[in-house]
Amino acid sequence: MSRRFAESEARLAELEALVESQRQSPPAIQQASYDETPAPPAVVVPTLDQEILDRLAIMEKNWAKLKESEAKKKADALKKPTFKVNGRIHWDHWNFSESSPGIDNFEHPGPGPMTGTDPEDLLGFRRIRMEFSGDILENMFWRMQLDFAELEDATMKDVYIGFSELPNNQSLILGHQKRPIGLDHWNSSRNNVFLERPLIVEAVNEDARRMGVMMYGYNDWESFNWQYGIATLENSAGDRANRSDAGQLSLHFRTTGTPWYDESSGGRGYLHLGFAGMFANPDGDADDGVSNSNEGRFRTRMAQRSERRWLDTGRIAGADWYEVAALEAMLNVGAFQWTTEYMNIWLQRDQTTAGTGPDVHFSGFYTQFSYFLTGEHIPIDRQVGSIDRIRPFENFFLVDTCCGGRGRGWGAWQIAGRYDYLDISDADVRGGVGNMATFGLNWYWTAYSRMQFNLIYSDIRDHAPVNGFTGGNSLTAGVRFGANF
Repeated sequence: MSRRFAESEARLAELEALVESQRQSPPAIQQASYDETPAPPAVVVPTLDQEILDRLAIMEKNWAKLKESEAKKKADALKKPTFKVNGRIHWDHWNFSESSPGIDNFEHPGPGPMTGTDPEDLLGFRRIRMEFSGDILENMFWRMQLDFAELEDATMKDVYIGFSELPNNQSLILGHQKRPIGLDHWNSSRNNVFLERPLIVEAVNEDARRMGVMMYGYNDWESFNWQYGIATLENSAGDRANRSDAGQLSLHFRTTGTPWYDESSGGRGYLHLGFAGMFANPDGDADDGVSNSNEGRFRTRMAQRSERRWLDTGRIAGADWYEVAALEAMLNVGAFQWTTEYMNIWLQRDQTTAGTGPDVHFSGFYTQFSYFLTGEHIPIDRQVGSIDRIRPFENFFLVDTCCGGRGRGWGAWQIAGRYDYLDISDADVRGGVGNMATFGLNWYWTAYSRMQFNLIYSDIRDHAPVNGFTGGNSLTAGVRFGANF
């Protein structure tokens, strides 16, 4: 096709030259006197002009054939499924530079020779993902994303099929997918500002993905979007199945909007607001004879890659129902962005299961800021209500020039800070109260690669005793080299 376009361009250039030559040397016109009545001119097309018209007619005919051929190719392509490959690599180093005895026992509770020893440093891959996706005829799509970093076997991430272009700009997704609870887990790890997600986000929505059926939609102006559906509570990423008579299902809905979006600046200014809800039915009276476990549990790491999750309610005996309400807000003004989320959990318990107790309430929030020293901004995807890919004004490079000097580009530089609070201790459930402060520095080499650094101070109080300790604090540093394609 490119050859035919090149021939067409050459012919057009030749015709333009012929027309220009006609303009430069117009035929002589004899002026008629006022007292003469000129004879009507004979319609005679000069030989050169006729040649130009003939060649134009041939070109138009060939162009029509080319467009028809391309349209046929596109129509034929829609009759076959498509295939696309993507991937992601995140390589981490974590240094647990300081930790108190309480943290040491949360990490290594024993029994054994490691009991009470400090957390070990880590060098390893956080994510090794391969993603395959495509379309199935006109209005169906598919996606299969596997992670090879977490288990000996590949872990499921997104594995689903779906229908697009449904009424009201909606899509229906069937399979293993993200649950729509809050903003930070809805964002892709390719784009998130910090290495790990906030405490409350991870505690409520551990690993994010479950098997389910979800509907996504947005209005024609993209100022308002929504997601809703049903999902399982059990995490099936490892064994790829849920086997249970109890069900343990949850209902979800989330809606967000951008009441202010600066079109004139290409989205460098916007206000994002959202609300999400969840109704869940865990199996709080599960016993050792069933194949699934009680999913009435909330836990999280302290935004780093420790071996254990230091904040953990355990499986709450008698957990019958629980509800989650989540608020989210994000304000972006040029290179500056501020984001916050606040979540509440209300859990009801039966009064018949051994070890049960009163109903409990948990809550948490985070607030964070980020600023691009090089002037870029964090874009927003208004159709789904999440942040989008950051694109540096100038990619990072360092090369020798032909003049003996050096050419360089600095990429994009971003600083960030975040404060987290999580309280999952109430009544007889003592999961702990966590406070955490994080400083971040990000260097974006390109839109598809970056280096991130986080320094994290965390403090835990009101935890169930572990070897006599109910709290502790730690200082952790992490760095990540990441790329995606």
